[in-house]
Order: sequence, then structure tokens, then C-alpha cells
Amino acid sequence: MPITTFTTRRRAAIRTCASVLALATMAVATAAHADTPVGEGISVFATIDVGYAYQSAGVPLNGDSVGGLEYQAFTTTRNFNGSQSTAAENALEQSKLGLAVSEKLGESGFVAIARLETAFNPLSGTLSNACKSLAENSGVGTPANPAGQTANFDSSRCGQAINGVLYGGIASKQYGQLTFGRQLSLIQAALATYDPQTAAPAFSFFGYSGFEAGAGSTQATRLDNSVQYNLTRDHWHVAALYAQGGQDSGVIGKSYIVDAGVAAHGFQLDALYMRANGAVNLRSSYDNAADPLGGAPAAGLAAFITKDTSYSVMGKYTTAMPNKARLMLYAGYSHIEKAHADYTTGGAQGGYPLSVGINVNRPAKYDVVWLGARYTTARALSISAGLYHIHQNDWTIGLGPSGTEGLTCAAAGLLCHGDFNEASLVIDKPVIKHVDIYAGVNWSEVTKGLAWGFASDQGGAGDGTKGKQVQTTLATGVRIKF
Repeated sequence: MPITTFTTRRRAAIRTCASVLALATMAVATAAHADTPVGEGISVFATIDVGYAYQSAGVPLNGDSVGGLEYQAFTTTRNFNGSQSTAAENALEQSKLGLAVSEKLGESGFVAIARLETAFNPLSGTLSNACKSLAENSGVGTPANPAGQTANFDSSRCGQAINGVLYGGIASKQYGQLTFGRQLSLIQAALATYDPQTAAPAFSFFGYSGFEAGAGSTQATRLDNSVQYNLTRDHWHVAALYAQGGQDSGVIGKSYIVDAGVAAHGFQLDALYMRANGAVNLRSSYDNAADPLGGAPAAGLAAFITKDTSYSVMGKYTTAMPNKARLMLYAGYSHIEKAHADYTTGGAQGGYPLSVGINVNRPAKYDVVWLGARYTTARALSISAGLYHIHQNDWTIGLGPSGTEGLTCAAAGLLCHGDFNEASLVIDKPVIKHVDIYAGVNWSEVTKGLAWGFASDQGGAGDGTKGKQVQTTLATGVRIKF
């Protein structure tokens, strides 16, 4: 499908990214891994993750979509169309390339720091671009017959030259760390510690989607125009992030996140609060015009705008085992609410234009629970298991950015209550320095309102008070990190 706008912006992004990649390539020539200096105080790091996957239900690989495949049944476009046997990428970790800077400022005790990171799909050689994947699938198939659809879903990675993080600041052991730029949600940062599957896209909903990290909106996982402060003292730490938002940042209004945590005697515990005002939620590719980015002005990607709030508690316990092994146990709970937010203008991440055809009347509420364990041997063989559950309540919508029609579950099945369940098991083994191999299985299921729209569940007809969609994924691969 032709995508006929953003030409100047995309060319600029390509030139910028080419410069970043050239710099990183020169650094790779002298760096063995992320801790090896590439010049004074500069480090390069990279991850490449490729392999094979079989899915009992899914759609073909998309070279632009983040992760390449739809690894979960809880997804943006409900388009599964038979089993898939395919080359795969980013199953255990998103492939990425980046640079980090840490430079002492004389004898002051302060350090200048900076970090940039961008994600790519190694099988296609393209930058991860979720917004483009949704546009490419617009006008392709129908919910009842999704033939021709490929992987597409919402994300904060939308083809930007630097689609990960890009920030700089100062740090001190005594006074903490202050940074400015494009930064991760504090929830996403915490999940790196508290998710038993360490946010692996094929084996953890938290790795596949930024729904949890963005307080219900994956576009809020990475926040532009933000400032963050962190302080650690002995067994406790605190952090706060403020983002002023922007017209092309995926969160149009202001965002606030606070985090407080403790760590002692093998226990770790964090409590977090997040508010994102004017968060962009991209809808199914079926909801888009046939060519949403063509024309003048462009029709835009179908979306709705929300005020998101979340409260989270996450815990972890680590204990020593015989033969220098370790066992880690995980648990967490979040409550998320997505309410109405006013909208006049603004776009998705990457500056993609929007078509806001609905808005929230009665808030959508979600309860998220997870449990898991990870066993690691002295030789770094790890076996991890995770269980994830999400419950959605009944919610209502109005038409356009501000309609108050209060359309219910009876009008659109996706507004009905429903559940998401997931179970996963992964084995990961280093084979040589910087290289590990892995294999895992992931089972996920959506029911009722969260399943409405799949071809196997009424194909968008009927109601959302019954039905389900199940997916099982078997994935194996190799990950190279330096």
C-alpha cells in the first residue's frame, strides 16, 4: 500500500540514523562489549536476536512491525489467520544498537552521562516502525477474512532515527542522577527487574506491548521532552519523571511518574504511580482509511485519546541455592484506568497524523497480575517461567473526539469485559562469550471483549459476551550481545 507523506521527515531520519550507525560501526571495531571503552568514557552496545517460531495462530512476519511477529493474543489488530511457521526475530530481546557516555567532571564527584539507543529488525534491516505497519495493513482484509494481513500493532517505536531512548545529564553518588531527553517510563525500567521473563517479546506481555509500562497506552512507554531524577541511598531508592508532552510525541499532554523502592536481605519492592494526559491509542488497522497517510491532508491513523492512570506494586526475592545457583521469585499487581481526554490536535510517535473517531465515556479499567520464577546456575544457564493475567471491565465510548453517546458492549463487542491469560517457559544458555541460545513456549488466551473481532470469534459480528482466541508460540533462536 502506498504511503505518500512524511517524505522529507523520513529522509532526514534516515540520514540521522545513518550517522548514528556509522559512529557505532567505528566503535564496534574497537569494542568487545558494552563495558569496553570506545574512546574515553564512551561505550557501544548492541543486541541481535534471530531464530525460528511456530505459532498455532497468527499472521506472517512484517519487516516494519516491532518484534516482527504478533507474539501475543492481546494485540491491536485482531487478525490471526491460521498457523505460522517462520523465521523470527526479537523473540527473547529486541535487537538494538546504541552508545553510552560516562565522563568524570574533574574531581567534583559528578559525572556527565548520556545514552542513545535505537531498535531494528535484523531480518529486514529496517528500523522498528509500528505506525508504518498499521498503515501498510490498512484496507487489507476484514475481521471476518483477514487474508493478506501481516503483523501490525501499536508501539512507541515508529521509525524515529532514535526510537529507543536519547538522554543526557549528570550523576553523583551523593546527589543522585538528573537526566533530560527521551526516556523510558519508570514502569518499563522497573519491569526489567520485576518481570520473570525480563520483558522478552515472545514470552512476556510486558515485552510484547507497552500497555503496562505506559499506564494503558503503549505510546507512553517512551516519553519525549522529559526530565528524570533518581536517588539511591543504602537500601532504598526514589525516582520521579516529568514529561511536558508534545504534538508529535504520542502523549500530547503532561505526564508524571513517581517510584519508591527498597532492597534488603534478598527482597526488592517497588511502588509506582503514573499519570499520562492525552495519551495516543492507535486502533486496529481495520479502522483506518484505505490509504491513511496519503492525500492532503492525510486521513491519519485511527486513534482515541485518553487520560491514563496506574498504580503498581512489584516484588522480587532472590535466594542462594546449592552449587552457586540462584532462585528468583517474582510477583506484581497494577491497576490501570483509561478515561476521557480532550483532543484538538496532535499526532502519534514519529509525527504520524491521527483520525480520532471515538473517545472514552465510562473509563476502561484493567487489573494486571503476574507471578514467576527464574533459576540460574553458576554457568549462567537460566530457566524462567511466567504467569500473567489481565482483566478488563465493561466500558463505554462516544463518537468523535468529544461525543457522549455512551455506546456500550451491546454496540461494540470490544467494550465488553474480558480476560487475558498467559503462561510461558524459557531456557537460555550462553555458548560462547557474547552469544547465547534459547528455546521457549508461550501460551496466551483472550476471552469475551478482548477476543471480539478475531475471525475465529465472530469476525466482528455478534457480541463480546462470549468467545475466545488462543495462541501457542514455540520459539528458538540465538542472541548476540556486546
